[in-house]
Amino acid sequence: MNRLAIGIGMLLLTAGPAASQWLKIPLPGTPRTADGRPDLTASAPRTADGKPDFSGIWTRNTPGVNYLNNLAAGGAEISMQPWAEALYKMRQETLSKDRPSGMCLPHGLPDAMMVSNFKLVSTPVAMLILYEEFVHFRQIFTDGRGFPNEANPQERIGTWFGYSIGKWEGDTFVAETIGFNDKSWLDDGGHPHTDAMRVTERFRRRDFGHMDVEITIDDPKAYTKPFTVNVAFILLPDTEFIEDICDNEKDQPHMVGK
Repeated sequence: MNRLAIGIGMLLLTAGPAASQWLKIPLPGTPRTADGRPDLTASAPRTADGKPDFSGIWTRNTPGVNYLNNLAAGGAEISMQPWAEALYKMRQETLSKDRPSGMCLPHGLPDAMMVSNFKLVSTPVAMLILYEEFVHFRQIFTDGRGFPNEANPQERIGTWFGYSIGKWEGDTFVAETIGFNDKSWLDDGGHPHTDAMRVTERFRRRDFGHMDVEITIDDPKAYTKPFTVNVAFILLPDTEFIEDICDNEKDQPHMVGK
């Protein structure tokens, strides 16, 4: 019963503001059907330079999928190093009770996009990703810069979201990210990673309301080979974020069984 209570409590803690009320605003620039509803199958918008414009609020388009096993739900074939497999098994057996988000720490990559609505903002020099949960953000730089000098240990970044640079391959936006710490989880199920991880994301906007993201994880310290997750997202039209603040994690001490 204690394990069940922990699991239910943690699900509620990390489920985000699903029970809250989002603003309903008819946004300009939204294509509409004859009855005035947003037309999610209309053509994808483009920026002034002709590239697809990914701007908008997105959410994972996989209803009914158990988000505690995000990577498996995305079709990934995962082969872990022995230590990583043992750690993942332990986290599964304890219902992921020690996951960072339960202590108000960030969801990592790719988990942050799996469990929280997020807003993409296209600019000439960067793609911004704003996460509704915990008010976190990422910057994917598109101004031609490279990665910082990772060869020097004193200059290694070691952050929760890493350091991202982006480029275009036709209509596909490709983001490469390195410079992670090893504290985040790849998903709420507890797949670990190390500071050697490299994440490649390929964003494709199929039409106004649908986007596919292919995510490849390459971390030879934790996995025997790279693996890829495919995730579909759907636009949330005519709305805006609500504030989601994690209040220094006051619930967890009461949910952990003795």
